[in-house]
Amino acid sequence: MAGVYKLEIQESEEDLKQWLRTQKTASGKERIHLLYLLKSKQAQTIQAAASILGRHRATLQEWLKQYREGGIEALLKSKPRSGRPRAIPDWAVAALQQRLEEPQGFDGYQAICDWLESQLGLVAEYKTVHQLVYYRLQASPKVPRPVSVEQSCEQPEAYKKT
Repeated sequence: MAGVYKLEIQESEEDLKQWLRTQKTASGKERIHLLYLLKSKQAQTIQAAASILGRHRATLQEWLKQYREGGIEALLKSKPRSGRPRAIPDWAVAALQQRLEEPQGFDGYQAICDWLESQLGLVAEYKTVHQLVYYRLQASPKVPRPVSVEQSCEQPEAYKKT
């Protein structure tokens, strides 16, 4: 009979339910749901499972091929994301983070841009540096301004209390 799959699913229905609960991504849940449908006989054929899941039959056959070749781990393995590499590489981010932790700090984001260019040889836009420092590193380039030597220590504390 066409469309009948020839695959022995090693995991039990209870194991598949547990896998289904622990999945964090929608694609992982869909793939485990496919195995659950076939194991519990809710779908007799791949075509029936495709109509339940709302996917094309060829997609489900590809998933089952991955499962057949490497088990449930291969089925859930995600592809590495492709895309444009970051303007500031990870090694430069680590160096910048160390420099931000030093007490002298920077005068501002433009000073960080200049430091990246002079010390690390990286040319980065102001906006890129701001986004990296403020949002990803959650740091501030500014340092506290010096306090006058004539100011008493009790005065700011008294001001905070009132």
